[in-house]
Amino acid sequence: MKRYLIVAVVATSLFASGAIAQQHGSHNPAVKDGSPHAVAAPAQGANSFTQSQAQGRLTKAGYSRVSKLLKDKNGVWRGMAYSGRSHVRVGVDYKGNVVR
Repeated sequence: MKRYLIVAVVATSLFASGAIAQQHGSHNPAVKDGSPHAVAAPAQGANSFTQSQAQGRLTKAGYSRVSKLLKDKNGVWRGMAYSGRSHVRVGVDYKGNVVR
Protein backbone atom coordinates (compact mmCIF):
# COMPACT_ATOMS: atom_id res chain seq x y z
CA MET A 1 0.00 0.00 0.00
CA LYS A 2 2.88 2.31 0.81
CA ARG A 3 4.31 1.76 -2.67
CA TYR A 4 1.04 2.85 -4.38
CA LEU A 5 0.92 5.96 -2.26
CA ILE A 6 4.49 6.91 -3.24
CA VAL A 7 3.76 6.28 -6.94
CA ALA A 8 0.61 8.40 -6.73
CA VAL A 9 2.46 11.29 -5.06
CA VAL A 10 5.29 11.21 -7.61
CA ALA A 11 2.88 11.05 -10.57
CA THR A 12 0.82 13.94 -9.21
CA SER A 13 3.90 16.11 -8.70
CA LEU A 14 5.13 15.40 -12.25
CA PHE A 15 1.79 16.34 -13.81
CA ALA A 16 1.53 19.49 -11.68
CA SER A 17 5.01 20.70 -12.64
CA GLY A 18 4.20 20.30 -16.36
CA ALA A 19 1.07 22.40 -15.99
CA ILE A 20 2.97 25.16 -14.20
CA ALA A 21 5.65 25.26 -16.91
CA GLN A 22 3.02 25.70 -19.62
CA GLN A 23 1.42 28.69 -17.90
CA HIS A 24 4.46 30.91 -18.35
CA GLY A 25 4.49 30.68 -22.16
CA SER A 26 7.50 31.63 -24.23
CA HIS A 27 8.75 34.92 -25.58
CA ASN A 28 8.99 34.88 -29.35
CA PRO A 29 10.38 38.15 -30.74
CA ALA A 30 9.44 37.21 -34.30
CA VAL A 31 5.75 37.38 -33.41
CA LYS A 32 4.81 41.03 -33.26
CA ASP A 33 1.64 43.00 -33.05
CA GLY A 34 0.70 45.40 -35.84
CA SER A 35 2.03 48.56 -34.24
CA PRO A 36 5.46 49.93 -35.12
CA HIS A 37 8.09 49.83 -32.39
CA ALA A 38 10.95 52.30 -32.04
CA VAL A 39 14.33 50.62 -31.56
CA ALA A 40 17.87 51.94 -31.30
CA ALA A 41 19.34 49.72 -34.03
CA PRO A 42 17.57 47.94 -36.88
CA ALA A 43 17.56 44.15 -37.15
CA GLN A 44 19.37 42.92 -40.24
CA GLY A 45 17.55 40.45 -42.45
CA ALA A 46 15.59 39.91 -45.62
CA ASN A 47 12.87 42.56 -45.66
CA SER A 48 9.55 41.58 -47.22
CA PHE A 49 7.92 45.00 -46.78
CA THR A 50 7.19 46.96 -49.91
CA GLN A 51 8.20 50.60 -50.11
CA SER A 52 4.62 51.73 -49.50
CA GLN A 53 4.28 49.39 -46.49
CA ALA A 54 7.50 50.79 -45.00
CA GLN A 55 6.20 54.31 -45.57
CA GLY A 56 2.95 53.33 -43.85
CA ARG A 57 4.84 52.01 -40.81
CA LEU A 58 6.72 55.30 -40.55
CA THR A 59 3.52 57.33 -40.88
CA LYS A 60 1.85 55.16 -38.23
CA ALA A 61 4.84 55.83 -35.95
CA GLY A 62 4.18 59.58 -36.20
CA TYR A 63 6.49 60.67 -39.02
CA SER A 64 5.24 62.84 -41.88
CA ARG A 65 6.41 63.66 -45.39
CA VAL A 66 8.39 60.43 -45.73
CA SER A 67 10.69 60.52 -48.76
CA LYS A 68 13.70 58.91 -50.43
CA LEU A 69 12.96 55.42 -49.10
CA LEU A 70 15.50 52.92 -50.41
CA LYS A 71 16.33 49.43 -49.18
CA ASP A 72 19.97 49.14 -48.05
CA LYS A 73 22.26 46.08 -48.29
CA ASN A 74 21.10 44.89 -44.83
CA GLY A 75 17.43 44.83 -45.85
CA VAL A 76 16.51 48.02 -43.97
CA TRP A 77 14.30 50.61 -45.63
CA ARG A 78 16.00 53.99 -45.09
CA GLY A 79 14.83 57.48 -45.93
CA MET A 80 14.01 60.94 -44.66
CA ALA A 81 10.93 62.19 -42.82
CA TYR A 82 9.68 64.92 -40.56
CA SER A 83 9.16 64.47 -36.85
CA GLY A 84 7.39 67.67 -35.92
CA ARG A 85 9.55 70.37 -37.50
CA SER A 86 12.74 68.30 -37.55
CA HIS A 87 13.92 66.65 -40.77
CA VAL A 88 15.35 63.28 -39.66
CA ARG A 89 16.74 60.04 -41.07
CA VAL A 90 14.44 57.07 -40.51
CA GLY A 91 14.37 53.36 -41.25
CA VAL A 92 12.19 50.26 -41.05
CA ASP A 93 13.78 46.85 -40.46
CA TYR A 94 12.42 43.45 -41.53
CA LYS A 95 10.48 43.08 -38.27
CA GLY A 96 8.69 46.38 -38.86
CA ASN A 97 10.66 48.24 -36.19
CA VAL A 98 11.10 51.95 -36.83
CA VAL A 99 14.55 53.44 -36.30
CA ARG A 100 15.70 57.02 -36.25
